[in-house]
Amino acid sequence: MLIRPINESDNKHVAIILREVLIEMDIPKIGSAYADPEIDNMFEYYQSDRSAYFVVEKNNKILGGAGIGPLRDADVDICELQKMYFHKSIRGKGIGNKMIELCLKFAVESNFKKCYIETMPNMVNAQKLYLRKGFDYIDNPLGNTGHTVCPVWMLKKLV
Repeated sequence: MLIRPINESDNKHVAIILREVLIEMDIPKIGSAYADPEIDNMFEYYQSDRSAYFVVEKNNKILGGAGIGPLRDADVDICELQKMYFHKSIRGKGIGNKMIELCLKFAVESNFKKCYIETMPNMVNAQKLYLRKGFDYIDNPLGNTGHTVCPVWMLKKLV
């Protein structure tokens, strides 16, 4: 499997895989990443400062991705681990761990001091991974992600 930065030609394939996983995970279409305006133009969205999105590719097929970007309407030192979703065929193989490592490395290099993530209660395996990577549960959401249906919030100190 190849992990690499997103290319413009990946936009359609990334949008398809992200939406497929969100539907599979029974995530509501409204109030979640499914409705994010950038989901169809991920390459362009992640060209902004202190932002990066990485895809997982196998046999020239995009099977998932994860990104880092500034947390909207929050302290400039806080980033967000964003849109980390993988096709079921590659889950449980250490890809999530590698992607988080890559994203957190980028976050540190971009001078972020904390990393925030929102998730769903049914995404238990993802939460276990986040805990292993040093994220802790927090009692309230940070910033303004627009993800009103995500009731699980986590934060990690980077430095």
